[in-house]
Amino acid sequence: MVSSSLVSKDRKLDENNVFTVDDELVLLKSAAIYGANASGKSNLAKALHFMKWFMINSSKETQSTEKIGVERFKLSTETSAKPTFFEIVFLINQKKYRYGFEATRDEVVSEWLFYVPKLRETKLFERKFDSFSVSKTYKADGLQQKTRRNALFLSVSAQFNVEIAESILAWLTDKVKVVSGLNDRGYRGYTVSCLMGNKNKDEILQLFKKLDLGFSDVKVEESEITADLLPSDLPDEIKSFILKDGGGKVASVQTMHRRFDEKGNSISTELFDLDDQESEGTQKVFALAGPLVVTLKEGKTLIIDEFDARIHPLISRAIVELFNSNETNPNNAQLIFMTHDTNLLSNRLFRRDQIWFTEKNRYGATDLYSLAEYKVRNDASFESDYIKGKYGAIPYIGNLNNLIDAHA
Repeated sequence: MVSSSLVSKDRKLDENNVFTVDDELVLLKSAAIYGANASGKSNLAKALHFMKWFMINSSKETQSTEKIGVERFKLSTETSAKPTFFEIVFLINQKKYRYGFEATRDEVVSEWLFYVPKLRETKLFERKFDSFSVSKTYKADGLQQKTRRNALFLSVSAQFNVEIAESILAWLTDKVKVVSGLNDRGYRGYTVSCLMGNKNKDEILQLFKKLDLGFSDVKVEESEITADLLPSDLPDEIKSFILKDGGGKVASVQTMHRRFDEKGNSISTELFDLDDQESEGTQKVFALAGPLVVTLKEGKTLIIDEFDARIHPLISRAIVELFNSNETNPNNAQLIFMTHDTNLLSNRLFRRDQIWFTEKNRYGATDLYSLAEYKVRNDASFESDYIKGKYGAIPYIGNLNNLIDAHA
């Protein structure tokens, strides 16, 4: 998300799509990642999601005998025995941190944390297997012995109240969200909780109206889970387990539509069930609304895989424009998304350094590269050139004429 020094044809992009951290660092507000199916786009989101989970939970939600959830690259003999490498560079309170680790399925091979307190990068800790080098600034005396070989020292440090580690994991938990556009259920509950708790409710409803979803309001009700609410084909033992100890609560969401008479006058309202009577696209926008609004208001980072799935290209564009704007994104929130929607590939929407591609080489390994690496005319059509294959990262489809035997 570090911007390059390029200058856009439309100078408004240079004013709205980036923000300045200091004299040396300018960051992007959004980035789009394109690539053919099976080119590795989703793996980037999965890797970030796993890294976040492991940093936060490895000390408390894993046992000493558990395998680490890394996946080795299986298409090369050279990598089959090598550890998987993760590293992330981020800012907390205007200070830059660099944290990373290497891990196999069995153990953490190495781990490191550096930061820049003033001008030079300084070590906070380094680890190689069970050997640790920890600075006095980090204040983690004695925690090396409490760190299992399949757990991260950072995670253990936070569990034992090391302030720097706590601040990093609090930032990661609160400020970075990774979601899949194919699985609304994973984050729809967040939108529901916002509406029920009246947190950002007005902004969420305003977003629904601006995106022309066809309803004027939303009604959210919480009710006890009872047997009649469960699917009829659910096995009895699972039903019993769910209903045990009261079964908990479930939220139902209804959208409010205006009802008209024969003269076109609005006379009443009708409630539609979100799951049964609204489109898949509307359900997805509903689920995304809470994370989008809160990300923008609080200056967070949102990473969305399969961003364009089930929603209209104009809605996708409108969401991107919310981030690429000083007016609607004054707190410098960031949106990173994986997509196939070439309608967004426009020099009126993105700078070249905001557009990224994934492409597999002949050995099955993914290369991630930026459009900023190409010499492109300022008036070039990004979409047209991409479809023509000038930037790679597209499927090369063979001749399908003889696919179906006409005499079969």
